[in-house]
Amino acid sequence: MPQDPTSPVVSEYMARSVKASSMVRRMFEEGARLRAEHGAENVFDFSLGNPMLEPPPRFREAITELLADPPPGLHRYIPNAGLPETRAYVAGELREETGLEFGPEHVVMTCGAGGGLNVVLKALANPGDEILSPMPYFVEYDFYAANHGAHLVRAATDAEFQLDFDALDAALTGRTRAVIVNTPNNPTGVVYPEEKLRALGDWLRDASRRMGRPIVLISDEPYRKIVFDGLEAPSLFPFYDHTIVVTSHSKDLGLAAERVGYVALSPRIADAALLADALILANRILGFVNAPALMQRVLPLLKGQRVDVARYQALRDRMLPPLREMGYEVVKPGGAFFLFPRSPIPDDRAFARICQEQRLLIVPGSAFGGPGHFRIALCVEESVIDRALPVFEKVLRQVR
Repeated sequence: MPQDPTSPVVSEYMARSVKASSMVRRMFEEGARLRAEHGAENVFDFSLGNPMLEPPPRFREAITELLADPPPGLHRYIPNAGLPETRAYVAGELREETGLEFGPEHVVMTCGAGGGLNVVLKALANPGDEILSPMPYFVEYDFYAANHGAHLVRAATDAEFQLDFDALDAALTGRTRAVIVNTPNNPTGVVYPEEKLRALGDWLRDASRRMGRPIVLISDEPYRKIVFDGLEAPSLFPFYDHTIVVTSHSKDLGLAAERVGYVALSPRIADAALLADALILANRILGFVNAPALMQRVLPLLKGQRVDVARYQALRDRMLPPLREMGYEVVKPGGAFFLFPRSPIPDDRAFARICQEQRLLIVPGSAFGGPGHFRIALCVEESVIDRALPVFEKVLRQVR
């Protein structure tokens, strides 16, 4: 029977999703249009968290070494879990940090953290399961959960964007399969201190006992090494046995476009061998195989390297005090490269539109489950901040 010519070609789910898709990307595209129309110096684009720092110099040296004397089969297919030597390197780093008995069998190399999160959720989630996340949260979590038949459930945080265990408890149901946390957090930049993570482990053990099965903790950690003021973002592995870490080197090594990251399972997690097999299969059948082989070979050559984190801290310190002096309310971020001020009017989307009229591009907090706020991505040159600050002040006077 011929199809109704008025029927959409794409699925109903994707048609809805396109309409609701990432406001971050839409603002970034608007920035490109405005720059073409008004000139780059007249547009103040804080929309996309696109890491601005180049990889450390050792990265270029390591790439050059590999290409000058390539190992046999450099560009051939590799195991679905990743190169054995790279997995062994990552396991050694985790063993050294945590004291836990990590081996290569606990590591799966992935196409960045986005690929890794999808691999984990494919391995864990049954249709109808719930993935619990504190909010604000990374904008793609909703889509990642839905990709695998699950549903993201949100729990409020406190006034400082720290974990609220009463809110987590209220959001817990018999369908809760996993809790996902992101520290340092996108969009707030907040770092969860050790006492909060220890309390989270206690809460998860109690919640698992009440549910009659382990609730998995997923730690999304691409910003973990981007911390300021002498802070540390502790590893979650020591605090809870059923922990899975997902990370990438997009931020700490400045390799966002290279799509290299990994999933690591706690050696103490239940059914570790079966879960590892499920992750490896998911890595293949979702089409992510493999994390780029060249990048996997480079990682062990970059031990101890990272971008100049002090540069991101300097950008925070250049923008945060003036915004507060103007009257914006902002929780001081301890890491990542974002500010998440309170919107001076309740409707954060309306505030973003007012800013856009001044060619000032920010992202409404409601895109991250944080209505009444807006996100500033500090991946810009200092001169952009300096030119933008008077515009932030002008907009604040306008709405008041």
